[in-house]
Amino acid sequence: MGKIFGTDGVRGKANADLTPELALALGRALVTVLREEGSRRPSILIGRDPRWSGEMLESALIAGITSAGGDAVSVGVLPTPAVAHLTSHSAAAAGAMISASHNPVGDNGIKFFGPEGYKLTDDEEDRLEQLVAEEGTGHGGHRGEVGERPFGTAIGRRLRDHAAVARYVEHLAAIADVDLSGLRIVVDGANGAASNVGPQVYRQLGADVITIHCRPDGSNINENCGSTYPAVISAAVLEHGADAGISHDGDADRLIAATHEGGEVDGDVILAILARHAKHQGRLAQDAVVTTVMTNLGFKRAMAGLHIEVVETKVGDRYVLEAMRERGLNLGGEQSGHLIDLDHATTGDGILSAVRMLSVVRNTGASLKELAAVMVRLPQILENVKGVDKSRLDDTEAIWEVVRAEEQRLGDGGRVLLRPSGTEQVVRVMAEAESEDDAQLAVDRIADAVRDHLTI
Repeated sequence: MGKIFGTDGVRGKANADLTPELALALGRALVTVLREEGSRRPSILIGRDPRWSGEMLESALIAGITSAGGDAVSVGVLPTPAVAHLTSHSAAAAGAMISASHNPVGDNGIKFFGPEGYKLTDDEEDRLEQLVAEEGTGHGGHRGEVGERPFGTAIGRRLRDHAAVARYVEHLAAIADVDLSGLRIVVDGANGAASNVGPQVYRQLGADVITIHCRPDGSNINENCGSTYPAVISAAVLEHGADAGISHDGDADRLIAATHEGGEVDGDVILAILARHAKHQGRLAQDAVVTTVMTNLGFKRAMAGLHIEVVETKVGDRYVLEAMRERGLNLGGEQSGHLIDLDHATTGDGILSAVRMLSVVRNTGASLKELAAVMVRLPQILENVKGVDKSRLDDTEAIWEVVRAEEQRLGDGGRVLLRPSGTEQVVRVMAEAESEDDAQLAVDRIADAVRDHLTI
């Protein structure tokens, strides 16, 4: 068996890569680990996004948990950050979220949280993988006897928490320090986990809310909507004459926004807005913020002008979070809109990010467009090169020669980034420059080199 956990839990095509057998084995392994840590009858809180395969995988995960003697508490369809928050504010020994985030409906994933609401460490995931390998997953492996096989009343139970949505809404509404009455916003729920709870939060704060793509049917999640389709929310804001647009992804841990003129406000810009406001209020820990290597160069220039230190990590919210916790920082995020506010959450929360951003709009009296002027984005071009063997990238010197040549050509006025995707079989090529033409030329040259040397 290959490695199960990627950069964000277990992810793959539902019923092919991520099978019910694997979900069941993961459930049993999780209870075994929790019992090793001293929990006699651990309780695991489980949420999911609306996609069809989530029902199948939830049933299998619950079967694994209960067969090993743990109780499974289902909270139904809720955002990933809601599961993290509810886990940390309950007696649960762990939490599990079944979602493939912004991926198409055919994919799915499972990510686990510890009792404090943080994602599992690498060591904890490695232990789960070891137990799953011993158990077998229905892919030709022998089914072993990992953990206890309880009987009678020692078997775990499936429970339901019907008040989970209300508690999460109240949690988010309590964070806002302003009344959003009179503010008209359009919310794109990506037909995902935010479709219900997101509009509830914004309305409870007084906003006039217009919803689009908030009618999930299990098959339409992320389908031409949500944070990966920013043009959709931009058009909707113009159509409805709204003050701002809010766009989430399938599991609502991301936020992409739009100004009243339909201008895109991505994660870099939102993070810059929040960082500047937090510093002015004296709430930005160590006057520093954490970002990834994908963050636009314009963000770094803006932070330098505000005397805010930028700590850079690899791509992935787990690396952002690790750096934040190591340094004692409270704000960080990614260009994709995955923003982390450790003062109020343990993971990225798209609805929380929107609440914080709209609070700045109301507190300052400025429009989102005016606030977004905090940074000037450099033209950035990104291409995903498909049909290549990404595992050979690091050792293919001919490609890196092209990268170095383009870096020299762009100089201090730009940069390039080449990396294998952590979740897909693609190589990502990104370039920034003072002009879009220069950025495009760098991407074209590097992408051609990747195809020439790595095509399968």
